[in-house]
Amino acid sequence: MNFAFMSFSCPELTFEEILKFAGDLGYVGVEPRVVSNHAHNIELDADADARAEFRKQAEDAGIAICCVATSSQYADPESSQENVDDTLKYIDLAADLGSPRLRVFGGKMGDGLSRDQAIDLVAESLSATAAHAEEKGVSICIETHDDWCDPAHVAAVMKKVDHPNIAVNWDIMHPVRAVGSTMDEAYDQLKPWVKHVHFHDGRTVDGKSELCPVGEGNIDHRRALELLMNDGWDGYMSGEWIGWEPHDVHLPRELEIMKGYEKELSG
Repeated sequence: MNFAFMSFSCPELTFEEILKFAGDLGYVGVEPRVVSNHAHNIELDADADARAEFRKQAEDAGIAICCVATSSQYADPESSQENVDDTLKYIDLAADLGSPRLRVFGGKMGDGLSRDQAIDLVAESLSATAAHAEEKGVSICIETHDDWCDPAHVAAVMKKVDHPNIAVNWDIMHPVRAVGSTMDEAYDQLKPWVKHVHFHDGRTVDGKSELCPVGEGNIDHRRALELLMNDGWDGYMSGEWIGWEPHDVHLPRELEIMKGYEKELSG
């Protein structure tokens, strides 16, 4: 399995520092999060020379820029077109960096929209980006997140779009946490389209969700890994930890746990 992490783990590190830390630990990919004031400086305003330098740094380090994580979202008609326009620009950024994936959100549904109307709007918005994504060799991966934690709703969008460059970022926590889906149920509904995966564990304390080490929360990472491995899935499982422990504490530990599961399942 290919393991990566998002820059939210270490927002204070430069891109060169992120790559070195990833390589030293044994990660094979990194996922820059844009528009979050991270020190990597991978943003839309990076010029052609800067983009080429980021790509060269990653290639020289042997670490993939496995995905570019954006805030693009489409379920509100007040802002959907603006987000489509931004997504088209982010496709160019991802392609310039050599990243084959772009993470987007469905987003909060606009006031008064029914679920079916929101599905239509998100599908139409993603469809408007599909041709450019295909031209640039980038897959746009909508995350199971926010108002789109239910795998059935994301699957409905995928069926309407029906384009090979429009895919799913399966955040394995949110369907379990938000809608009570089992890991198997979520994967069965999404597996035709899963091209990227986010992992992180959590539990509920005093009615609030909090992060915890993999294996100590409510999310069955071993089963998620087993489902992917059984299908020969060859994408990236990217750890996403926001405002948690210092990166030099959780990044090595979480990788060791996931590789332990992988070893058990491979044996």
